[in-house]
Amino acid sequence: MNVQNPSLQNQAADRLESAIQRGYMSGFGNGFETEALPGALPIGRNSPQKCSYGLYAEQLSGSPFTAPRTTNERSWLYRIRPTVTHWGQFQKADIGLWRTAPAVEVEVPIAPMRWSPIPLPNESVSFLEGVCTITTAGDAGSQAGMGAHVYLITRSMADEYFYNADGEMLFVPQQGSIRLWTEFGIIDIEPGEIAVIPRGVKIRVELIDGPARGYFCENYGGAFTLPERGPIGANCLANPRDFLTPVAAYEDKDVPSKMYVKWGGSLWVADMDHSPLDVVAWHGNYAPYKYDLRRYSPVGPVLYDHADPSIFTVLTSPSETPGTANIDFVLFSDRWLVAENTFRPPWYHMNVMSEFMGLIYGVYDAKTGGGFVPGGMSLHNTMLPHGPDVDAFEKASNVELKPHRLEGTMAFMFETRFPQKVTAFAASTDALQKDYGAYGHKLKKHFNPSQR
Repeated sequence: MNVQNPSLQNQAADRLESAIQRGYMSGFGNGFETEALPGALPIGRNSPQKCSYGLYAEQLSGSPFTAPRTTNERSWLYRIRPTVTHWGQFQKADIGLWRTAPAVEVEVPIAPMRWSPIPLPNESVSFLEGVCTITTAGDAGSQAGMGAHVYLITRSMADEYFYNADGEMLFVPQQGSIRLWTEFGIIDIEPGEIAVIPRGVKIRVELIDGPARGYFCENYGGAFTLPERGPIGANCLANPRDFLTPVAAYEDKDVPSKMYVKWGGSLWVADMDHSPLDVVAWHGNYAPYKYDLRRYSPVGPVLYDHADPSIFTVLTSPSETPGTANIDFVLFSDRWLVAENTFRPPWYHMNVMSEFMGLIYGVYDAKTGGGFVPGGMSLHNTMLPHGPDVDAFEKASNVELKPHRLEGTMAFMFETRFPQKVTAFAASTDALQKDYGAYGHKLKKHFNPSQR
């Protein structure tokens, strides 16, 4: 795909229409209902004495039963076998480089940090084997905080299945497309799209067009939702109609299989003799979904100054403190810069929140001097200084100000209220750019008390 194509919006609209025709339902947080066989869904009740087709009724709850209606999440699944029959004798499995908060493995000097892309391995690696944790924050056991990970995949999971009991997973592909075969249906995502898999939902991760690399955020806290728009009003940012949830699709497959479960920071595995992706019909509002980031409608200053990056929030995981996010997922994509007499890149600042950034494609406007490349990432932790590099500063301070369109760029940020702890892997990998913390030293002194 040519990301600089001026008809991107039309292409994205075509993708949305074809996705719905292929098997997605549109809307965010809706109460959906879908069946792969006619009459599989009971009418007017959730748990009839006998379900159609000899199915079992099973409820999957993503919130306490007594949560307020606006945050109450649950779905009813009508499946060939209930999850309890998937349960074998679980043994602890090798979790590799996947870490869960609290995970204090190493102390690093306080400074901004940046990594080059982690190369794809030459050996055969599935999703479960290819997770590399960069940072963790908070405490998964207290249902607060997050993990920031990179995934590296060179083979599809074959008769292997997984669900995460520690948190929901936000997938952000950077190279290569992946298929998330979930018990609710099939989700395909490519670079420029994201998918969210709720806590407890079973999946199999497959490759579509060769090896894949990307990022994913493991959210231990409140489920991702759309941010409030406040004075912006009812439109722009991420619009609910652009979120897609899969229609029911099931496997009736009796073959030797393995079920992996991440629970309490450990990985467990048991043998099975069938596929657990056997949901023939379902209804409810607790389900996986995807979103095309190219559909995001950014807003910004149209006269002067640079707005806070919070105006670019796509999804937010709320905390118990109003106005303070457990996690914000923030997008920096194509947009117009028009502010007058204004330093247009992000300003220099220190922040009580901590920021993990990744680059899907293009160039990030605050880091134009090289080093921050697609597939790479950076960490600017709680109350540590950061801002544009010297090339971005000098250019933005002296360029003729006229309307300018940022094109072919897509960066994102996982921002959390918790300090992010770097893993031993992230602190020792060759991808770590050891001199990045000193990038501010290249900024020159311009002070002249006799000249305004």
